[in-house]
Amino acid sequence: MTMKRNVFLLAFCQAMMMTGNSLIVATASLVGYLLAEDKSLATIPLALQFLATMLTTVPASFTMQRLGRRNGFLIGVALGGAGAATAVAAILAQDFRLFCAATMLVGMFNGFGIYYRFAAVDVATEHYKPKAISYVMAGGVVAAFAGPNLANWTNGWLGTPEFAGSYAALLGIYALSLAALGFLRVPKPAPASDREPGRPLGAILRQPAFVVAVLSGMLGYGIMVLVMTATPLAMKGHAHSFGDTAFVIQWHVFGMFAPSFFTGALIQRFGVLNILITGALLTLGCVGVNFLGTDMSHFWLALFLLGVGWNFLFVGATDLLTETYAESEKAKAQAFNDFMVFTTVTVSSLSAGMLQYNYGWQTVNAGVLPSILVILAAVTWLKARRARAIAAG
Repeated sequence: MTMKRNVFLLAFCQAMMMTGNSLIVATASLVGYLLAEDKSLATIPLALQFLATMLTTVPASFTMQRLGRRNGFLIGVALGGAGAATAVAAILAQDFRLFCAATMLVGMFNGFGIYYRFAAVDVATEHYKPKAISYVMAGGVVAAFAGPNLANWTNGWLGTPEFAGSYAALLGIYALSLAALGFLRVPKPAPASDREPGRPLGAILRQPAFVVAVLSGMLGYGIMVLVMTATPLAMKGHAHSFGDTAFVIQWHVFGMFAPSFFTGALIQRFGVLNILITGALLTLGCVGVNFLGTDMSHFWLALFLLGVGWNFLFVGATDLLTETYAESEKAKAQAFNDFMVFTTVTVSSLSAGMLQYNYGWQTVNAGVLPSILVILAAVTWLKARRARAIAAG
């Protein structure tokens, strides 16, 4: 029961983190558009959030190795609360640079929070591991409904300017995370003197499965962020209301996390490589729908497919990654993986606003096609390699 309670608490914390993130995704580029003199910089605050996450991934991993998962998560929540308060002040003061600083603080929180899924591995048995990862990721289903709707409902809480109330609501979300962490119990890391040194990072990186896991995770996440970040601006450009945008983001986030209730079971039944291939094909379907038109139905279906594709790619990549390192190697392996993932995410979010503003929605979608093809080629290669190894005995 302790294992399942811990997984539930981690899923709840994931839900709160992703609720905040979906609120920010729905609003940050619009706030940036309101505050920035150069409107092509509208997605810079969101890009800086991802940049801060990228820069935090490595120190966060080693901090948790030293202090434990729970203490690391508490540090992260404190940073998130500071970011929410700073965002409110920035919007009220109409200060673009201060808003950028606020999103960076939230990004630092995310740099710790992205390890919720790995903490689930720490508390789960070997057989339960894929399901534990999936259930923690499923916590984001709450975010699908809570985040965009919360942004919409609280938009006018503090009067004008827009969205100050939405960011005030983040403080309550992070307070709930803080309360849940008080009940979390994750095994403490072994003392440094008791740990085996493990293989050098270079040896871990040379494993074919590690390469494919990292590629699938980083490119899958990068594709999702590029298209998702540009969506509010694209919808605004095609005369859709913020309510429509919130609805589309809601279903996108639902697509990202609802499959997690069964992704683990699908991995156990069909194999992780088949799930990764399916995720890439669903992402390709998103691009196809976006090429067909810009009606509300096109944005809704495309972003939903993008969410489900991301789920299969990210959960699958995480599960594949855990096959490639020993306990003593997990801090450096996980840190390298998440650093690469969020480096790609940062580049994608930085590119989204400029591509959308200068070249348009079709260019944004065309830009992700090479990455989808790389994922399909890499996973197919690993699948063929494993099949040959089995055939050879």
